[in-house]
Amino acid sequence: MLDETLLDAPDALALADRRGLLRGAAEAGARVRTAARHAAEAGIDELSPEGRPRSVLVAGPGTAAAGVADLVGALAGASAPVIRLQPTGVAPAAGALRWALPGWAGSVDLLLIPTTDGSEPGLALLVEQAYRRGITVVAVAPKNTPLAEAVSGPRGLLVPMAMAPHESAEEYEETLAAGPGSLWALFTPLLALLDRVGLVEAPSETLEKVADRLDRTAERCGPAIATYSNPAKTLAAELADSLPLIWTEGDAAGPVGRRFAAVLAELAGLPALAAELPEALPAHGVLLAGDYAAGADPDDFFRDRVDEAQALRARVVLLRDRPADAGGLTAGPAARELALSHGTAISELEPEEGGDLETLAELLAVTDFAAIYLALASAGIAPQHRPAD
Repeated sequence: MLDETLLDAPDALALADRRGLLRGAAEAGARVRTAARHAAEAGIDELSPEGRPRSVLVAGPGTAAAGVADLVGALAGASAPVIRLQPTGVAPAAGALRWALPGWAGSVDLLLIPTTDGSEPGLALLVEQAYRRGITVVAVAPKNTPLAEAVSGPRGLLVPMAMAPHESAEEYEETLAAGPGSLWALFTPLLALLDRVGLVEAPSETLEKVADRLDRTAERCGPAIATYSNPAKTLAAELADSLPLIWTEGDAAGPVGRRFAAVLAELAGLPALAAELPEALPAHGVLLAGDYAAGADPDDFFRDRVDEAQALRARVVLLRDRPADAGGLTAGPAARELALSHGTAISELEPEEGGDLETLAELLAVTDFAAIYLALASAGIAPQHRPAD
């Protein structure tokens, strides 16, 4: 259950935020600027590629790396296939994970390695495999780590991961690997690289616009802004005690929805399902009519429910990567009709007008803030507090 009084108690939110998640979300714009500077200092702006890579391979552990791979695929997939190399191992620990290159990978392919750790032996082994096949490797990782040392030579480039002045690499890996700061620290240098090799349009002026959009969104979604005018707090309150069905429309909205589902589970402990329209309608339609339907109720209506946990009810979250009045084909009306025909509530989120990367950044920022507010204000996670007078 969500303690809604905590949402409008900034001091109590700060006290509950032991992992600095709100700070990471608020500093996302600054993280983009720092990461872009690191990319330039590493020499990405001076690269002279011989042509586009045949494919882009992405390897890295955890939610941040998975989100980066998904975003890169959405942005560059029309120019070259993007494939995430899934790790294998007996445990989700740095020493236990291993990655393997596909048999066809060779010198015309590009390997990207985003990680907030850098101590994974499996990634260092992957770099060795790539070099033996003549594959170019670009890594974004903390400096002075085994991976940083492995990525060197004429076919390797390391971009040191951007961290705030108050963070250490150990603190970052331990507490913030699933937070917004890590996503932008890893994603931004790769945007600059993909712009340079001709797969994505992300010049320095566009990255600055992304940082500005993140700053403005943080102002709208920050802890000092009341719930009634704060889109992230509003979304968090609407999703409390629900099973979010995240329906996305638009190429950029797909990875945002999948990341939202992932961080809701990892940060807030809330299960969620994401699917793209129009396929989301048949995929999730039965959920709207079954046990998770808004009107679903057990057979024994009169039994005592005082000690029972609140049953999850489905709630649709409609994410679009462009304003509804932008034109073009849309499954939005069909989605609303299906949800409302089953008495299921809908939350809708769309960005303000802007370039593709700007609208993507806004959606990521609002959903990240919403997941963080759910995590902090959920019963059993937040400390005892007194609402402000």
